[in-house]
Amino acid sequence: MKLRAYLVDDEPLALERLRRLLQQTGKVEVIGSTTEPDEAVARLTADPPDVCFLDIQMPRLNGFDVLGKLPRQPIVIFTTAYDQYALEAFAVNSVDYLLKPIDPGALERAIKKLENLRGSDSVAQAEVQASLKQIQDSVREVTAKYPERIASRLGRRMWFLDLKNVSHFFAKDKLTYAVSGGKSYCVDHSIANLQKKLDPKKFFRIHRSTVVNLGWVEEVASLPGGMLSIRLKDTRRTDLTVARDHAREFKMRMDC
Repeated sequence: MKLRAYLVDDEPLALERLRRLLQQTGKVEVIGSTTEPDEAVARLTADPPDVCFLDIQMPRLNGFDVLGKLPRQPIVIFTTAYDQYALEAFAVNSVDYLLKPIDPGALERAIKKLENLRGSDSVAQAEVQASLKQIQDSVREVTAKYPERIASRLGRRMWFLDLKNVSHFFAKDKLTYAVSGGKSYCVDHSIANLQKKLDPKKFFRIHRSTVVNLGWVEEVASLPGGMLSIRLKDTRRTDLTVARDHAREFKMRMDC
């Protein structure tokens, strides 16, 4: 009998990828998914699944806030793009975590844990819920902080980029890239999602397809039509355009 799973992630691309990977295992039936934490609370309350794959860092309600609103908590596998949340506690007593972009092998191991848990007695399952509560308490303060690194996968390799070294993010051909050290790294986030997750004191969305690290801005110049041209202090001396509707706030942020 397949495991019934519900998926929660504020990034649609990440949701779709996870759904595809779960279907490929042949062991999981995805009974629903959402990008809205409030909707997740309602659905998980009305029809608790065998397992919930739950993103941690989401706007309005993070993953732990969602769990805190449920009258009965399902078994949870946390998903996160930021390794600062990959605490050892996540792997205790069959409560697991998956680092995004999710590796198929890691997903298979997590599903195996779930299958073993489903066959265990009620005492063991109660211990899981107690462990989950301890995890919630221990990381609640951590999740309030903005990430310092972001993950990128290249083939079988996972790269962790220090955000202080990322000059900007840009979207192209339905993918999003982080630029660091003169190289572009694909990340599993949309520009809109990055705008929500990154520290607004350090990162600013200058265009619908671009988020810039303000610490890397070297020059600012006015363009016709109310737009701005900025030059970054990277090795390529990258030039970017600030859209007219973002220009005023950008100048305020840069105090120029």
